[in-house]
Amino acid sequence: MSARRRRSLALAAAVATAAALGATAAPSAAAAEVPLAGYELTWGIKASYRNYVADLAQGTFTPTRGASQAESNGAFTFTGGTGTYDSTTHVMSLGFRGDLHIKSEKHGFDIGLSDVRFDSGEGEITADVERDGTTEDDVPLATVTVTRAMTEMVTTLTEEAGEVFGSAGYAGAEGDPLSIVKKADPEPEPEPSTTGPATTPPASPSTEPTGSATPTAGASPTTQAPTPTPSTSASQSTAPATQGEIADGTLDWGVKQSFRAYVTGPVAKGTITASDGATQASGNGAFTFSDATGTYDTEAGALEVAFKGAVTFKGHEHDGAHSLGLTLGDLRVNLSKGRGTLSADVDDLGETSQNVVLADLSAPSPTLTAKDDVITLDKVTATLTEAGAEAFGGFYAAGAELDPVRLAVALTEGAELPAGSGGTGGDATGGSGSGTGTGTDGGPDASGSTTGGAGSTVGGDLGGSLASTGADVPVGALGAAAGAAVAAGAGVVLALHRRRPAAE
Repeated sequence: MSARRRRSLALAAAVATAAALGATAAPSAAAAEVPLAGYELTWGIKASYRNYVADLAQGTFTPTRGASQAESNGAFTFTGGTGTYDSTTHVMSLGFRGDLHIKSEKHGFDIGLSDVRFDSGEGEITADVERDGTTEDDVPLATVTVTRAMTEMVTTLTEEAGEVFGSAGYAGAEGDPLSIVKKADPEPEPEPSTTGPATTPPASPSTEPTGSATPTAGASPTTQAPTPTPSTSASQSTAPATQGEIADGTLDWGVKQSFRAYVTGPVAKGTITASDGATQASGNGAFTFSDATGTYDTEAGALEVAFKGAVTFKGHEHDGAHSLGLTLGDLRVNLSKGRGTLSADVDDLGETSQNVVLADLSAPSPTLTAKDDVITLDKVTATLTEAGAEAFGGFYAAGAELDPVRLAVALTEGAELPAGSGGTGGDATGGSGSGTGTGTDGGPDASGSTTGGAGSTVGGDLGGSLASTGADVPVGALGAAAGAAVAAGAGVVLALHRRRPAAE
């Protein structure tokens, strides 16, 4: 795939060169290929991966040669983007300056990323990857859902990314949003054909009859005028007041798929019960919490909302009492410009702690947009906090990625909310769930079966149903022996962590 892209770029360069030399037979080809320069690409790979490297692995990110990293272990920016825009196919191909060195002596990995490239036609981002002294060119790290604005584009990590970053669970998981922006125009390039083609890109996207992938890839590199599309303008013009009270809303969250599978599996042999207005999707799926109250401010990008409902996890029954008994209720979400927290009241075997911040949240976009008087936020990344890790009894380490969050809030009475599915599919049903199968957890966004077979009882996110203290830690980075030790140790933690009933 990558070799084909480089061949096409070479061909584009040849066409442009022929036009510059005065080839009279190819004016249309010269107009189709427009040179681009002065772009920047910002992408954080994945927030939970950055947290893992900086915290658990005690590693470092070192950007050089034009690359940089935002403060507080933020996203990475690669500069000096150059390439071509094809005004016929509306495909944009760019390569960027900058290297990124990722290293941890504690967990024994040393990774180098360079020659970062973006192709709107392929819808992917690639990089040259150096590991163990060898370099592999054009490794596809993520697929990209290309948009007209080319900012905050959704990315999905590839199988190759899982290999590079040391966890198969990353394959198919949502990465950080990707943005490509045009910086200040560079100095004019000494190319005789520049005057002719320069006027072609602005005309082509603006006269494009459809709003599909064609103008999406072409609008941004040529002119910023088409960015506010008609559909965006219409949404803004019909939006309700910019701030006020929330009329209703729902929160879809599965807590963590491997934890649900463990509770109902053959080790804990427990049950999960949704109550007080909460429901659970079929097949041991995710939960929907309802009857939202709170406030919103779309101009400030702020949202404070509370949801009704509770979910109780019980397992390890001994003489009629449970060693595992955890209830989460009164869930609350606070967001400001795409960042925030998810908190809940936590009851652990009768001991209640209120307003425990379970997860740090990161939304795909910093803005809040209402459509038909409803604000919907999908695929919000949830990362376990220190307090959340304690609430789960150390089953997962701080920084582990939890199930993604989806919420929808109605700004006016009667506004129609989307159906709550918990984000995992299946019909939402109340009551309790139990099962004998362990299921699987392939990592973030995985949806393993929870109804069949004995499966593995060791490993949690490392390959089985057991919720482990090492969940979401890349096993490749730890090494096989260390990964096995973490998985085996999890069984001891789960057997001994919870308080035993007094009768024992």
